[in-house]
Amino acid sequence: MRKMYQVDLPPDPKEVAAIEARRNQEREQQSRFFNVRTRVMGVDVEALNNQVEERKLQEATERSKEAAYGTNQVRYDLVAQMLEKEQAERTRRLAKKVQNFREQRQKLRNRCELDFWNSNQLWREFPAYLGDNAPYYGQASLQCFSGEDLERATYLRMQQEQFQYSLERQLQEQQQARVDENCADMLNDQLRLAMDMRAAQLAKLEESCRIAMMAATASANKAQAVKLAEQQRQEHQRQQEANLVEVQNQITSDLLTENPQVAQNPVAPHRVLPYCWKGMTPEQRATIRKVQETQHHEKEAQRQAEQALDAKWESQAINLAQAAKELEEQERELCAEFRRGLGSFNQQLAMEQNAQQNYLNSIIYTNQPTAQYHLQFNTSSR
Repeated sequence: MRKMYQVDLPPDPKEVAAIEARRNQEREQQSRFFNVRTRVMGVDVEALNNQVEERKLQEATERSKEAAYGTNQVRYDLVAQMLEKEQAERTRRLAKKVQNFREQRQKLRNRCELDFWNSNQLWREFPAYLGDNAPYYGQASLQCFSGEDLERATYLRMQQEQFQYSLERQLQEQQQARVDENCADMLNDQLRLAMDMRAAQLAKLEESCRIAMMAATASANKAQAVKLAEQQRQEHQRQQEANLVEVQNQITSDLLTENPQVAQNPVAPHRVLPYCWKGMTPEQRATIRKVQETQHHEKEAQRQAEQALDAKWESQAINLAQAAKELEEQERELCAEFRRGLGSFNQQLAMEQNAQQNYLNSIIYTNQPTAQYHLQFNTSSR
């Protein structure tokens, strides 16, 4: 038994491309067929002109708004650049002050931290034995014992210097913070002032744009009104001229005259033009009346002839009815006579039949056969 397996073969790329091309073509045809704008014959020129004017006015308004927005962006960019420069300058001054502080206050000889990046620092900080009062030796070196403070005055002076340095540093930081705060406030005030000025400029520009738009709209409406009035005047003038020409043509033409030749059809002389026909002439009316009288006489003669023919037919029908009646009477008489003759013949025939039967019964059939006769007859026949 052979087994059949279904194999999903990939579609042919050429066939797929052809099907897709046909589908795209059908979509384009449908979009072209069902598009109302392409099916409408003719356009409204005035409406299109109004749309063009409105589009131009809208584009001019958008251009003015974009110009104002561009000016505003330029102003904001300048303010942002100023703020960035001020921030960079503040950062540079702060870095410079930090560097000066490090150079002045954080020298190598004054620091207490261990520099992990310098492996020889301990060897340089702790040189060979210099004496009992050397600062490089601590308690573990058995050079300084508890209770001894040979350089207490020096330590106190150093603590006072360090306290003074810390106080000066705090004062400087507070002063710098106040300066930075004042600078930030000043920059914020400048930014708000610039933004207020820019808002005022934009308001003025918007007001000027609105006024210009209203003026342009008013001028466009005025021009359109003037154009419409001029068109109406020209149309009225053309209408008046057309009316005058029509009146002149009606006066000078044969339309309002009584000329019967105007109504004749040039193609068929026996016909008339309905839009030019003004009625019949007296001759035509007299001819029609004469023809009507002739037709009336003919109709009267035809009616009299029909009446005579009807009377003739009626008399003939009466004669036929009388003849039919006479024939019916003759037929009834003949039938009665026939019935009388038939009755006498039947009576005579009955008398003859009775005489014949009497003759047979009295003369011929006198000897009646008995039962023995019939028995012998049957035996002999067997």
